[in-house]
Amino acid sequence: MAKKAGRGGRGTPATVALEAAGVAFTVHGYEHDPAAASYGEEAAEAMGVGRERVFKTLLADVDGALTVGVVPVDARLDLKALAAAVGGKHAAMADPAAAERATGYVLGGISPLGQRRRLRTVLDGSALEHPTVYVSAGRRGLEVELAPRDLLALTAATAAPIGRR
Repeated sequence: MAKKAGRGGRGTPATVALEAAGVAFTVHGYEHDPAAASYGEEAAEAMGVGRERVFKTLLADVDGALTVGVVPVDARLDLKALAAAVGGKHAAMADPAAAERATGYVLGGISPLGQRRRLRTVLDGSALEHPTVYVSAGRRGLEVELAPRDLLALTAATAAPIGRR
């Protein structure tokens, strides 16, 4: 069953998109520590969830096009694998300001869902090993749990091995 987030039930663009799609999801909030070294690691620890089930959303520039890579928080984004997954040749991490402008979210709260513009998205294939995964719900201290197949469908993503431990 979908749970609403935020004050007054409005939620974030991510939770609004989930509600509109009618998929099952659960919102999990925690007290964000601005001094945390890693937003994703902080989320996993605060929620008591294995780091392999909590995914971070990263943006890269692949041959001049912003591309989203969603990988477990205990992994690094393999830029070569991301480029290959979308048929590209070269990838580099996107400029943080460009990532925020394109998605409408701030760093540490970028969700693969409800972004300002739809970007090519690749989900690390390890997500499919779990019944549910956690991704940012659109702000620091707020995560959404959903089935990885729903995440793939709602973001029009492909699954590929893009995370490296």
